[in-house]
Amino acid sequence: MKGSRILSASVGFVLFSLGFCAPTSAQDAAPILRNDLTAKDQARVSAVTRATEIFSDAEKYENMSGGAGTLQSDTGRNAFSHFSENLDFAGQEQFNLGNGLFRKIWVSSPSSTNASDGLGPIYNARSCQRCHLKDGRGHPPDISDTDASTMFLRLSVPARTEAEQQALASKKMLRIPEPTYGGQFQDFAVPGLDAEGQMVVTYEERPVTLNGGQVVSLRAPTYSVKDLAYGPMDPDVMLSPRVAPPMIGLGLLEAIAPADILSQADPDDLNGDGISGRPSMVWDPVADGIALGRFGWKASKASLKAQAADAFAGDIGISTPMVPNHWGDCTEAQSACRQMATGVQVNLGDTEAPDPILGLVEHYSRNLAVPARRDVADPTVLRGKKVFYESGCVACHTPKYVTSRNADQPEHRFQLIWPYTDLLLHDMGEGLSDHRPVGDAQGQEWRTPPLWGIGLTEVVSGHTFFLHDGRARNLLEAILWHGGEAQAARDKVVELSLEDRNALIQFLESL
Repeated sequence: MKGSRILSASVGFVLFSLGFCAPTSAQDAAPILRNDLTAKDQARVSAVTRATEIFSDAEKYENMSGGAGTLQSDTGRNAFSHFSENLDFAGQEQFNLGNGLFRKIWVSSPSSTNASDGLGPIYNARSCQRCHLKDGRGHPPDISDTDASTMFLRLSVPARTEAEQQALASKKMLRIPEPTYGGQFQDFAVPGLDAEGQMVVTYEERPVTLNGGQVVSLRAPTYSVKDLAYGPMDPDVMLSPRVAPPMIGLGLLEAIAPADILSQADPDDLNGDGISGRPSMVWDPVADGIALGRFGWKASKASLKAQAADAFAGDIGISTPMVPNHWGDCTEAQSACRQMATGVQVNLGDTEAPDPILGLVEHYSRNLAVPARRDVADPTVLRGKKVFYESGCVACHTPKYVTSRNADQPEHRFQLIWPYTDLLLHDMGEGLSDHRPVGDAQGQEWRTPPLWGIGLTEVVSGHTFFLHDGRARNLLEAILWHGGEAQAARDKVVELSLEDRNALIQFLESL
């Protein structure tokens, strides 16, 4: 958090090890430089990505949110499910194979369906698609809807032993799982086994009065569990909800140069602007070392492959070469679960999802196109954009980047993209705190979520629930939940005229 000199030193070490020129203080005059650019290209990139001060017209290429791969042909229900438009034929073929695996319905073992069994034994969903419906945003269960497959609870307990503390310090573990129920609460199970229980969500309404007299009611959630099948939870258990995030543009986020993210970090708030973003440094099995976290609500994953492998294991209970536990999230305390049949097909490999399954799902996740912006030159949208900038939202929601020339995939290299995120951790205040640390992220800290595609949420996902747990029922509520480092920007929105506030929402809906 603020005042963390250790964090500043760790950023410097990481940058040094990656080959960047790396001043770690906002008092240093020289910027953090990218190692993939010439001095001439660095100047060009800095000029192109500088925040605009002109709001009378759209910026050049502003409608092309995902660079050359931007989807321009669909703003309907399937707008998040297309491959990037600059993907070559071979890449499209791999994408379609990955799409089939992303939608694949896994079944319990043993099964006559060869190579499709291995589900669970306890799980949250039977396919990737069940969480990420239409590759879009999940939602909390409705009062009348017991299916929470697009939202689940993370579980952890404080580190109590020296070994647990060392594991956290090494970053090879980011949290200590609950001893009986593991790291994730599973509300489904295969036949013959009990699910772990049910998640319970209750809400309290809290009114907020805006300038002009408009009253907005925010719903404050409380989370608990019931019908526990394997005994009581640890009395110190920490629960944290998660809705599935949208899948678009993930490969482009992975292609942003680390220096462009780390150069925005100011953990000690040395420039005095009230914003002290921090990078999340995590252990990445792909890099086999410490890397910059970019994915997940707490930026707890550095690579899409690691993210996919953990989702296979935690959400569906499917083993992969990267996470080879056939029992998924079953703990040693759940002996019956550990003894269930696995879905390993010896002739195919040693795991339930052997190679190349994980790689194909990774490729699919990496190449889902970002839809084009709409109405970028509309006068009301431009007015809302000006409000967005002047309210200070761009201090965290960085509008644009030029991706690295060293990106793994050619289609992602040197692309001007508009994700509206800095991918850093920020203190969002007590109102949004889950009081549960994950790696570098404290309970009140969350990664700035990308905003591209947010205006198509209702079209694609059929709802307008936002934030990490879907508590916000619309974009205005989402803004009003901002606190901590975002409190000043939130308060400016409260004080806006009705016309400016509506323009701001219209701008967000154009993204």
